[in-house]
Amino acid sequence: MSGVVVVGSANLDVVVRVPRIPGPGETLLAGGIARGAGGKGANQAVASARAGGAPTAFVGAVGRDDDGAALRASLTAAGVGVEALGESGEPSGTALISVSDDGENAIVVVGGANASWDRLSDAQRATVAAADVVLAQLEVPLDVVLGAAHARRPGVPFVLNAAPSRDLPPALWAQVDVLVVNEHEARDLAGGASLDDAVAALAARVPAVVVTLGAQGCVVVEGQRRTDVLGTPVRPVDTTGAGDTFCGVLAARLAAGDGLVEAARWGGAAAALAVQRPGAQSAVPTADETRRARAAQDDGADGADGADLADGARSARTEGTPR
Repeated sequence: MSGVVVVGSANLDVVVRVPRIPGPGETLLAGGIARGAGGKGANQAVASARAGGAPTAFVGAVGRDDDGAALRASLTAAGVGVEALGESGEPSGTALISVSDDGENAIVVVGGANASWDRLSDAQRATVAAADVVLAQLEVPLDVVLGAAHARRPGVPFVLNAAPSRDLPPALWAQVDVLVVNEHEARDLAGGASLDDAVAALAARVPAVVVTLGAQGCVVVEGQRRTDVLGTPVRPVDTTGAGDTFCGVLAARLAAGDGLVEAARWGGAAAALAVQRPGAQSAVPTADETRRARAAQDDGADGADGADLADGARSARTEGTPR
């Protein structure tokens, strides 16, 4: 195929609604429970497929269990190619998610089949090698992520969503073409610096950086050029998977030929729709919905496009940066 190949995790999400995220030792009564398809990799693959413009395939692992069958079916229903979705003797991954009344979430992931997946199979490597854009995250072992980077054809962009936050080995840093992180992940990777210092530090390590800032939008840095892309203020219902929606749509737009800033605008438009709905994959908008939201963005103008990093930093902060 040519298009987007997403390499990453697939989890069965178990979601409970709570009035607030509980603190240590606190017990809360939940207002309901729901089960649905999730996992950062699978969410991003669904978002890429629904964005249109390029076919999408998913490279991952699920268990030989009912949850694995449900995860495979959800990907297939969204139009994602699953020929390279492997099976493991371990149970499928599970995410335990608490969602508060204000849309915030707290997530615990049990890796299961995702964690037992130690390398790409020959068929999975062949799928990656046929991609126009490769997108990966960090809910699977680093050896798998690095293997995907090495399996791509020369010149094919490797987009890494460095989430959940963890230290990256030098060999992986060297493969990244576009790094996508939220504000907290940016600071973790840069060693606790301020946001502006973190952006500059990351931009010195990779060709391009996108830092998502929730409702504030995102920062895109390519070399010495920084663009602040404004967000769309909305009332969040559930931020679970909103960051994944952003990444998947961004990858799809890159595969369709957009530049990074324009791709980020599309990703932001889709993520703003996703946070207004419950769930992860179930919240991902269709191509038509995202197209209308992107058109609405053009009614305004980004306030701080194209400044040189040397001109000084413009910091932006947000609460509730999506997963």
